[in-house]
Amino acid sequence: MPTPFEAAWTKAQVDKVLDQVRAYEFPPAPEGGGWAYGCDADFLEALCGYWTDGYNVTTALATLNRFPQFTATIEDLDIHFVHVVGEAQGKRPLLLTHGWPGSHFEFWDAIEPLAFPSRHGGDPADAFDLVIPSLPGFGFSGKPKRPLGQRATARLFNTLMTRQLGYDTYLAQGGDWGGLVTSWLGLDHAAYVRAIHLNMIGLRPAGPPTTPEEIAWITGFGAQMDLWGAYFRLQASKPQSVAWLGANNPVGQAAWILERFHDWADLSAKPFEQVFTRDQLLTNVMLYVMTGSFTTGAWYYRAMLEEGGPVLAQGQRCETPTAFANFPGESIYKPPPRSWADRAYNITRWSEMPRGGHFAAMEEPGLFVDDVRAWARTL
Repeated sequence: MPTPFEAAWTKAQVDKVLDQVRAYEFPPAPEGGGWAYGCDADFLEALCGYWTDGYNVTTALATLNRFPQFTATIEDLDIHFVHVVGEAQGKRPLLLTHGWPGSHFEFWDAIEPLAFPSRHGGDPADAFDLVIPSLPGFGFSGKPKRPLGQRATARLFNTLMTRQLGYDTYLAQGGDWGGLVTSWLGLDHAAYVRAIHLNMIGLRPAGPPTTPEEIAWITGFGAQMDLWGAYFRLQASKPQSVAWLGANNPVGQAAWILERFHDWADLSAKPFEQVFTRDQLLTNVMLYVMTGSFTTGAWYYRAMLEEGGPVLAQGQRCETPTAFANFPGESIYKPPPRSWADRAYNITRWSEMPRGGHFAAMEEPGLFVDDVRAWARTL
């Protein structure tokens, strides 16, 4: 049975981290380099100043404890999850899965509208029960002894939903790694998963691209990975090298994480400082720093390769009804042409969103909620 959980860090644990931040000696940074060479030095120094003198850890913990949360032991691994029984009262369970370098905290501003729409001017018929786990090795979930991948995570999460929480069937949504976990749920656990909603396409069909549009997309994706994907290649090949550099270095961990938030957010209409608040960014960073997840979170990339990758076998397809929401600010992981996606998924809905980037639920919670609601109404 699930055990109630509350986020808590001792004063000694917090003081140790803040002392390390205060003592950090910033290395030289190229003059005028901004974000081009990595995390912007001016932004990082200012955020660290706020981290030590303005960020309220007590308030952050109260925020993290705002919704009921639990842990459940599945296959000898503790899985942490938020469970909000909304106005649906058990009738419309929805599993929300985050990615890297995000956390379960990504969905915070979407929880209330999704679970209790009538409190936000919506229709009670749109309500969900929400289950929001932390990926294995992330946040308050347990740490596997070696890399554990997305397909295995889907198996664990299906057990959580069906055996631990007793849902006969459920819906699932995810982006980033959550998109791949959700895709494996749709492929491997279709008896329980009624439909899936993605804001990042994870699975790839067997065979090469077959149209000029597909060739152009895969060529462009390769170019983007050459430009922005060094983090991926390192974490997928030698993740422990990142762990050695980041261990006991909260500023280094923050810089590595913040760079991704900056580069993957939709900055077309407003600057980075207005897309996310300082408190949002630091609470997400603290979920890595305070739990040691920086290391095991990096392992998750190597685990994908050890599981065999996301390419489907010849003739294999995720037949679970699949919705995709294309947030246009997505930079590195732009969606493939519809023809490519249709070979990997049973695409029943494709939404072109007006704005928003990689961290959809955090950047544009209103748009995210609206599309999830609209998708669920069609089922």
